[in-house]
Amino acid sequence: MERTGPGLPEDMEALSRQASALRVALERSAENTEGMVAALGSFDRRVSAIEASVRPIQVRSQAMTMAHENIDRTIENAEAILAQLGIVRRAEAVILGGPYENLESFLEAVDLLKGAVHFFSSNKNFKCCEGVLNQVNDLLTKSALKIEEEFRQLMGAYSKPIEPDRLFGCLPKPLLASKGNSGAVGEQTSAIYRNPTLIPSGILPLLNDIARQLVKDGNQQSCYKIYRDARGSALKLSLRKLGIEKLSKDDIQRMQLVALRVNIETWTQIMQIMVKILLAGERKNCDQIFDGVIFNKDQCFAELAGSSVMALLSFGDTVTKSIRSHDNLFALLQMYGVMHELQSEVEVIFQGKFCSEMWEAALNLTKSLAQAAQETLVDLEKAVEKNSSKTIMQNGGVHPITIEVINYVKSLFDYQSTLEILFQQSKTGSGAESHLAGVIMKIMQNLQSNLNEKSKQYKDPALSHIFLMNNLHCIVLSIRRSQAKDILGDDWIQRHRKIVQQNANQYKRVAWASILQTLSVQGTGGTGSSPSDVSSTGVSRSMIKERFKSFNMQFEELHAKQSQWTVPDQELRDNLRLAIAEVLLPAYRSFINRFGSLIQRGKNPHKYIKHSPEALDQLLGQFFQG
Repeated sequence: MERTGPGLPEDMEALSRQASALRVALERSAENTEGMVAALGSFDRRVSAIEASVRPIQVRSQAMTMAHENIDRTIENAEAILAQLGIVRRAEAVILGGPYENLESFLEAVDLLKGAVHFFSSNKNFKCCEGVLNQVNDLLTKSALKIEEEFRQLMGAYSKPIEPDRLFGCLPKPLLASKGNSGAVGEQTSAIYRNPTLIPSGILPLLNDIARQLVKDGNQQSCYKIYRDARGSALKLSLRKLGIEKLSKDDIQRMQLVALRVNIETWTQIMQIMVKILLAGERKNCDQIFDGVIFNKDQCFAELAGSSVMALLSFGDTVTKSIRSHDNLFALLQMYGVMHELQSEVEVIFQGKFCSEMWEAALNLTKSLAQAAQETLVDLEKAVEKNSSKTIMQNGGVHPITIEVINYVKSLFDYQSTLEILFQQSKTGSGAESHLAGVIMKIMQNLQSNLNEKSKQYKDPALSHIFLMNNLHCIVLSIRRSQAKDILGDDWIQRHRKIVQQNANQYKRVAWASILQTLSVQGTGGTGSSPSDVSSTGVSRSMIKERFKSFNMQFEELHAKQSQWTVPDQELRDNLRLAIAEVLLPAYRSFINRFGSLIQRGKNPHKYIKHSPEALDQLLGQFFQG
């Protein structure tokens, strides 16, 4: 069938011409009828004949009236059809132009075409309807394809990965600065995260309109797939740029400790970026774009986020199963702290049955980290007690295990809030703080036991006491200067300071008893006698000489050994030297004053009295220099 214009059949124009001709004929017939009735009215005598003549005319008039009404209806239908064809013509131009320039006009044109479909479907008795219906349905098919393509292009254009600098810039500054302390939950729950723009806010209503139209057109599957693939790809690429690799258990076990800690530090930050920034943003956008759309938003979100989330959680799970050394306790605490911090967001973001797998995986990782951290703490207590290091501090200095454990305990307080949460979750102890105190006390007790065992390796008991004194003093000083003092308390500190002093006293007794005995007046002829009377009491000059010789020999041996020993703490070293001098120097002066004259009267007095008390004091200043 040829067309004179888009959507206008030739039959419609013919029908219009015929209707006009019928109207003219009807008007002429009415004029003739009126003249005939007037003429017949003057013939009274022929009434019967006239009536017989008029009756066929009346019948004909009624027929003409019905024909007139039919023609009016036909004209009205023709005009309605012409109006719909005009609508189709105008809508066709908009549809062929596409939705890019003016989506609102495009969607209005789609609605008009759907109205035209309803009109022509209701008037199928017209010859033109079938052809017009085919044309309109073809336009609707094109409109659906164009709107789908527009959605695909917009989603592609606004689904680019976000650069790492922008994402890390969204983290709170304290969090970025807290290398090694990301697990300290208490200090970070109030941190403010900035949200980057995943999709510009001005585009969201546009995408919502398109999504509504796609679903109206019955293309919800295409809408679903386009959105899921575009946003899922953007999320994966954003995470890949952040730098987390997929590592196996063997990879992690072979990794150097520093590299592992760097990876875990990166992981904790990426988890926070993932949950608090990326997933929170994706959830919000998904809700806005599909607002009012009959569409399973939860399933779409779960599928676009699932692989990325599970990959991150899998890394955490692999780390948890691969490391159990106490060296990695803080990595476990850091990871646990982050997972606990994210718990409330995880519950909100992963709500619904389609996100249940991700929610359960996150919950299980948190539980695994808590269990691993607790087991590692127990292992630490045992490791401190059973440390079998053969290292002997030849100079009696602070043992490496002491420094290691002290630093370890100090680091525990960097994670105090995380540990308190961990103990509360596990419901062990009478309270979280008391449980932490119990752990630290147990570690310190085990360290003392280990140091006591190590002190038995020394052949010289004096050096054994120097070793214990140094190590316990180091422990007390470190605890007193750290947060541990608030948990262990002043009683603990005072009790252990007494133990330090006891070892210092034991050292003096063991190291100096013999030489002080040499300077004792007992056995030299009785007390209270003057030097000139010594010989009369039976004490020989040779005995005094032997005493001086013995003193010199012992002191030189003590000086040779103990100047190589060390007391690292200057205050403790000075106090120990002073304590020795307060005992040794008065005894030495008394001995010289009492018996020095016997030596002075003999030959080579300097051979026996080698040191003045002042020189002896200077030599004591060289002790414990290491």
